Amino acid sequence: MNTAGMVHMDGGAEAVDGRSARWATHREQRRRELIKAARLAIHKLGPDASMDDVAAAAGTSKSVFYRYFGDKAGLQQALGEMVIRRMQEKVLAAGQTAKTPEQGLNSMVSAYLTMAQTSPNVYVFATQSLTGESMFTQDITHATGALGNFFDAIISMVSSPLGEHLGRADTALALYWPTAAIGMVRTAGELWLTSDPSTRPDAETMAQNITRWLFNGISSELTAPEKRGTR
Repeated sequence: MNTAGMVHMDGGAEAVDGRSARWATHREQRRRELIKAARLAIHKLGPDASMDDVAAAAGTSKSVFYRYFGDKAGLQQALGEMVIRRMQEKVLAAGQTAKTPEQGLNSMVSAYLTMAQTSPNVYVFATQSLTGESMFTQDITHATGALGNFFDAIISMVSSPLGEHLGRADTALALYWPTAAIGMVRTAGELWLTSDPSTRPDAETMAQNITRWLFNGISSELTAPEKRGTR
């Protein structure tokens, strides 16, 4: 048996594998750089920026983005996964420091709104579906991918303290309320995000409002009919 030949072949395979690993690392690093550049471009140009605009702002060509992401939908998915993952980490971390379910929800909503407010353009681009629906208006019970994982994680976290708070006495409330709550946060948050910044409440105040509406309803904020005439 020619062992010298086998050693030579093994060495060649190792060399090829090494080059492949280095190329894969380089490609992944370049991909992350392009995502970061695209994020900055969309932050400045808006969620409707074309691939030509994004590439020009990134100092490269559209063909480079196509090589790494396939098309604009591929870039949207890649950027969305990064943005949603960071948002999920922030929101969950905020909720874990709370001592009560209400405090936890308030912390989570506040983190959610603050991150969305940081760059509304990037937020809209990263979370809208290919049909133009935003993260807020999509059906969270059928969301998939990074967006679906985000909703599942948040709903699960809201469900856990609520179940303990209720002692699991009201199974309907524990089953439906968390999903309904996230729906309200989404829709109220979208309206807040697109409202005039000079007149809307800040993120912390809006989070307190939403939390109060969810836990206490709006009855406490409405003036009773018999009292209106006395003011």
